[in-house]
Amino acid sequence: MRYFSRHLPFCPPKARTKARMSPTRKTPVAALAATLAASLVMSSAFAQAVPVPKPAPKRTDAPRPSAPLTTAPSGQAAAEPPNPILPDLSRLFSGPAPTFDANQKIWAGKVSAYLSSVQNLSGNFVQVGPDGKRTTGDFYIQKPGKVRFEYDDPNPIAMVADGSSVIVRDRRLATQDVYPLSQTPLRYLLADRIDLLRDTNVVGVSADDMFISVIIEEKQALIGTSRLMLMIGAKDNQLKQWTVTDPQGYDTTVAVYNLNTAKLDSSMFKIDYTNYPTPNN
Repeated sequence: MRYFSRHLPFCPPKARTKARMSPTRKTPVAALAATLAASLVMSSAFAQAVPVPKPAPKRTDAPRPSAPLTTAPSGQAAAEPPNPILPDLSRLFSGPAPTFDANQKIWAGKVSAYLSSVQNLSGNFVQVGPDGKRTTGDFYIQKPGKVRFEYDDPNPIAMVADGSSVIVRDRRLATQDVYPLSQTPLRYLLADRIDLLRDTNVVGVSADDMFISVIIEEKQALIGTSRLMLMIGAKDNQLKQWTVTDPQGYDTTVAVYNLNTAKLDSSMFKIDYTNYPTPNN
C-alpha cells in the first residue's frame, strides 16, 4: 500500500474503488503526472495499488500538450517561479464559529467573485510538501470539477479529476487509485459558482498589501479536521497559491504563476475506469 497525501497538492480521501489503469505508451519523462490541489483525508488514507496488465490497449487519456506553459498569455514575458509563502494552518484555534466584520466580508466576496468568474485556468506551479521538498510542473483547471496536474521529471505520479472522481496514477508502477471528488476540499476551488461565506465553513479572512486570504475548515467525525487556505493577489485579484493541511497536520502549499484563462480541451480530463483483465485471469 502507498501513502500519497504527503506528496501531492491535495490529500486524497479513502479510495472509493481501485481500478486497473490501462497501460500507456511511453511518453517523454518530462511529461509527468496530472491532477488536483486540495486536501482532506484520514490518517488511514492508504490506497491499495492494483497491478496493471502488460497488454496495452489504446490509451484513452489525453496526452500532455505539445509545449509546456513557459510563457505568459498575450505575448507577455514569462514570470519567474515564485517563492511560496508557507503558513502553518495546523496551529489555528478550533473554537466557535468566527464572526466577520464588513471589511472581511468584502474580502471574502472578492475571492468568491474571482473563483466564480474563472472557468478555464492553466499555468505553472511550484509545490512545497511537508518535508520542504519543492516540485514544479503545469496545471490545468476546467470548471466545474476538472483539474489536471503535470509534474516535471522525475515525479511518476499523475492526478486527474473529471468532475466526479479523482484518480492518482503511478506511471512507474502502472497503477491507478480512484477517489471521490466530493470528499476533497479542493472542490471549492473547482466549483462553477461559489459564495465562500455561505457555502463553506470559513474560519479566517485577512488581507494586506499583497494578498487576500480565506481559510476554509472541514471537520469529519471519522477523518478529522482539514483546512484549505486560498490566496489571491490584493492588486490583480488573481489566484496566487493555496495551502492544504491534512488531519495529521501536514501542510502542502502550491503557488501558481503564468496564468492563462484560454479555453481548454475537455479531453485532457478524461479518466479510463476500465478494469482490464490480467493475463493470469
